[in-house]
Amino acid sequence: MTRISNKYGAINLSQGFPDFDPPREITNRLAEIANVGPHQYAITWGAQNFREALAKKQSHWTGLPIDPDKNIVVTCGSTEAMMAAMMTVVNPGDKVAIFSPFYENYTADTILTGAEPVYIPLVPPTLAYSRACSRLEDSKQASVSSRSIAAFSFDANLLEDAFRNGAKALVLCNPSNPCGKVFTREELQTIADIVIKYDGYVITDEVYEHIVYAPHKHVYISTLPGMWERTISCSSLSKTYSITGWRLGYVIAPERIIDRVKKVHDFLTVGAAAPLMEAATVGLRFPDSYYDELQAHYTHMKQLFCNGLKQFGLTFTDPQGAYYVLLDVSKYGVKDDLHFCEWLAEHVGVGAVPGSCFFRESFRLGDEASGMDVHHLIRFHFAKRDETLNAALERLSELDSKAKHYQP
Repeated sequence: MTRISNKYGAINLSQGFPDFDPPREITNRLAEIANVGPHQYAITWGAQNFREALAKKQSHWTGLPIDPDKNIVVTCGSTEAMMAAMMTVVNPGDKVAIFSPFYENYTADTILTGAEPVYIPLVPPTLAYSRACSRLEDSKQASVSSRSIAAFSFDANLLEDAFRNGAKALVLCNPSNPCGKVFTREELQTIADIVIKYDGYVITDEVYEHIVYAPHKHVYISTLPGMWERTISCSSLSKTYSITGWRLGYVIAPERIIDRVKKVHDFLTVGAAAPLMEAATVGLRFPDSYYDELQAHYTHMKQLFCNGLKQFGLTFTDPQGAYYVLLDVSKYGVKDDLHFCEWLAEHVGVGAVPGSCFFRESFRLGDEASGMDVHHLIRFHFAKRDETLNAALERLSELDSKAKHYQP
């Protein structure tokens, strides 16, 4: 979709990267390192000063005593972190539970490991309600569909069924891409109880851990009783410090698991980039005020973009965390969301991601027997400067009028 956006000169709200600069302290340090190094291999599992700074930061936020030598492997982005974690605790023939919708790599990681993905729906209840309302003849009732969609939820019985039938691990993206869900402590405790009962693991993706909107709070599932021993925490610096191109990620886990992650990581990529680790260490030492400012910055962007969508009467998810919204385009008669996103880039001038690539489960509409394939949602991201978001909203203000000419 980035390539399609470039082709049509569309404002790219598809691929999730910001159009503003990283913190100046980090880039200034990188400029210094360009002249003095390091430029050669770092220790395979991460430069010592980077791991020490990361251990101190994550110990501060989680309250766990994280050892830089025993509990951390630095990877080439969270993408490699997830793959290394999967290959460490999952064997060929195992099953892996994945909440749907999900970031696309999780299925690929599972398949590359030789395991079988099992999808657990995260169901947005008012999405089904708004769809049902749109079918009513009463226009006053139908207008209810023009509102934001409530938090996604899951059926604990379906999750337990997955583990009862052989799931070895659950992939937990929290806060979630693409739906913006922040799992509550109660939901995480439900997950923990099931995982402990069936002697499983949780592989987390927590790259949006510091992008959470009040009153929601991010809870690290590794901090729940009995879960440190069963959690392989994966994250990266990409979103927190606006350095998605630096590809600096990490795995945090108990020593017995990290010893195996080190071996997998060594044969996957050898190690992360030494000069980038050196520069990024500065960011890991930022005070709490940086994260407060980060949250305020993203809250502003969320409000700007979502308020614009509300003004146009569009139905969309209201994210609790991360920086994505799912827009419901069912009123335009969309049957193929990829086709619609291509049309949107060409004729409206805004790039989005087809929602179907994030889902492997159909929603059910009330008590209807048939499911509803997910081709009616598209994903926008709002990690952009005000001028970029305002320009995108100006173009989206014409969506209804231009969609009259859209051919499904």
